[in-house]
Amino acid sequence: MATTTEKQAMVVGIDDSEHSTYALQWILDHFFAPFASNPPFNLVIVHAKPSASSAVGLAGPGAADVLPYVDADLRKIAARVVEKAKELCLSKSVHDAVVEVGEGDARNVLCDAVEKHHASILAVGSHGYGAIKRAVLGSVSDYCSHHAHCTVMIVKRPKIKH
Repeated sequence: MATTTEKQAMVVGIDDSEHSTYALQWILDHFFAPFASNPPFNLVIVHAKPSASSAVGLAGPGAADVLPYVDADLRKIAARVVEKAKELCLSKSVHDAVVEVGEGDARNVLCDAVEKHHASILAVGSHGYGAIKRAVLGSVSDYCSHHAHCTVMIVKRPKIKH
């Protein structure tokens, strides 16, 4: 008697960076493309769209006037990111990926997606920031590695040797 087990989910966090595109491509090449019609995971691709107010980071007179324009811009970026991810999946014959856009800080959006999908793996790209920039901005991958309730895989681009 054969029992079917529900596949575990893999959440991949994406943004509009080359690092993110590389990470998604790497995940597709290693976990999905080789298994054609029966990959070991359900793929959930998540993009975090910052809120307009957090992206502008200012308050006071005039701030409210800019927010609709900033939000429209962030929506366009999110649509582009999602479209690129879908194209990348199709180019690797991955047809059943779920693509979601969550609003807010990437750290929270990704950890929430892990919970929502009961993911066993969260994969993110590495921006390769230096220590100072990372200290100021805070690393999404570092935060997720400490707070996501699953294994966190940080996909780094190989350094080019000169």
